[in-house]
Amino acid sequence: MSKAQPVQVIAVSGGKGGVGKSNVSVNLGIALAQKGRRVVLLDADLGLANIDVLLGITANRNLQDVLAGECDLKDVLVNGPGGIKIVPASSGTQRMTQLSPMEHAGLINAFSELGDQIDVLIVDTAAGISESVVSFLRASQELLLVVCDEPTSITDCYALIKLMNREYGTNRFRILANQVRNEQEGRHLFEKLTRVTERFLDVALQYVGIVPYDEAVKKAVQRQRAVLDAYPRAKASLAIKALADKVDSWPLPSSPRGHLEFFVERLVEV
Repeated sequence: MSKAQPVQVIAVSGGKGGVGKSNVSVNLGIALAQKGRRVVLLDADLGLANIDVLLGITANRNLQDVLAGECDLKDVLVNGPGGIKIVPASSGTQRMTQLSPMEHAGLINAFSELGDQIDVLIVDTAAGISESVVSFLRASQELLLVVCDEPTSITDCYALIKLMNREYGTNRFRILANQVRNEQEGRHLFEKLTRVTERFLDVALQYVGIVPYDEAVKKAVQRQRAVLDAYPRAKASLAIKALADKVDSWPLPSSPRGHLEFFVERLVEV
């Protein structure tokens, strides 16, 4: 029996809210789907879900129904733009923000049933450094942190890196500069972040580029469309496609890391 193909799991986070994580998640998913990948996007902001709103999608069921045992994970999948599938979360439900470690583990393990129908899972986390965010970050193999040119974005991103490094030994993070004017500003932001991390932490930050500030993104949001779908030639869309090319070349996981992670059974030698 051959070994099942591992699934690429990318968590998109960044500490601060409002840096454009969900936009990056959605559009990166579409760009990877355009490259022939089967993509599932998990809205992991369990209490304030927004991906369905961002895309004007109505979901009849969501993760809360899965946790309640009312349906399977595959029953909540909805079709998104560009051929991606979306796992919607619930909005305005405090209960979902207070899951026990066991419930989190149950959610993460539930994804195993999708293993044969998926190449890439993108996990769009909530803002902040709550237990829920940390649990999803630890279960993902790639951490893509989104920063923008605001002092609080840098400090919150640093706080997230520090927590993941000191408490859980995570030492590799990929950094995307979002809503910046140009490549130079993106590099400058990355350097600001590396200056603090190099002084205090033992981590490797990898710069993956920029998504420039683009009015087309705002217009797309107002139309409840993904920018890549509504304005495929926009600057932001082209930048996301370039990012997808890089993501597509990242190595796939080859062995389990000894803690709870998505699709771990696909990493065990058969």
